[in-house]
This record gives sequence, C-alpha cells and structure tokens, in this order.
Amino acid sequence: MWLQKRKLSGGVISMSFRQLIRVPRDRVAVVIGKEGKTKKRLEELLGVKITVDGETGDVAISSNPEVSPIESDPFKAVQIIEAIGRGFSPERSERLLDSQNYLETIDLRDYVGKSRNALERVRGRIIGLNGKARRVLEELTGAYISVYGHTVACIGTEVQIKLATSAIVGLAQGSEHKVVYSALQRERTKAKLERLKLWED
Repeated sequence: MWLQKRKLSGGVISMSFRQLIRVPRDRVAVVIGKEGKTKKRLEELLGVKITVDGETGDVAISSNPEVSPIESDPFKAVQIIEAIGRGFSPERSERLLDSQNYLETIDLRDYVGKSRNALERVRGRIIGLNGKARRVLEELTGAYISVYGHTVACIGTEVQIKLATSAIVGLAQGSEHKVVYSALQRERTKAKLERLKLWED
C-alpha cells in the first residue's frame, strides 16, 4: 500500500492511495459481478478505482482523482474486497460500510495443523449438516460467518466478533455443539441484562 500527498487548487491537500489485494481466482468473478456490476457499484459507492487481473487474482484499489477525498473511502473498499475474497457475497460484505462493523479472519490451521482430513472435519463441524451449525452461530452471535478454504471469516461488531470467534475456536478445538451453543446463549442473556441495567440507571 502507498499514500502520496497532492496539492490541489486553493491549497487543499489530497492523498493518493493505492493498495494491491490478492483474492482467490475462483472469487475474481464475484468481485467483478455480472457485467461488472459489483465492481462498478463499489467504485461509485466508495469513490475509488478498482482494477482486477483475472489471471492472477490481483485487485488494485486506488483513489479516484475525479472524486473529492471526503467522498472517497479506499480503506473500506479494501475491507469489502477482502471479505468477498474470504467467501462472503457482495451484499453481505457491504455490512462493512457501517463503521461499527469489521472483518476478522481465523486460520483453522492454527488449531488443527495442515492435515487436509483434519481441516475438512473441522470445516464440517462449523458448517454443519446443510449449513445448520453456521446458521445457528450467526443467529446466536449476530455476526455473518463464512467458511472458505482453511479460513473462517466473520463480519460484525466488536462484541459479535468476539462471540463468534470464541465459538468457532471452541468447535475447532473439539467442543461439542451443544456446549458452544449454551455458552453463547449465556453470553447473550448476560449482555441483554447488562443493557437493561444501563437503561434503568
């Protein structure tokens, strides 16, 4: 990533931004979207230029000189494209437009090593039959969760990410689903009670 200062008319200082992200090649089409719609939407929404190399998976994000720096958010564009690269749909990735939400990625190899069989087993535990476990985790934590390759990515608030990460690590380390779900329920109840107490005070 590089930043460069430019002086505009009237003495206004503008920052030129450029960052290169490599996304998996099977996610390149998702970044671009049908007839380029996703790429174009992000460029217009965040005031940036996006260049995609379909052969390498390299995605270059740079500031758009035709857009006011106030209306440009290249850092947010980086986060959203990283989320798409981690398996989220463009629609779910746009949750990152809210400044209270951020992206967290967990590498399952940190917990099960590089064994393909072990990774598949843990991926299966987190996803569940027909995606049931992942849906339950999303309902209990409020975070969006994507299992892709050897990673699990989460989008949500700081509290939601903390809950989701704890649950995912627990499952990766062998905890039973019912134990993980019960812990999440307790945390949800505790958080709700704390919010009620704040309102009463």
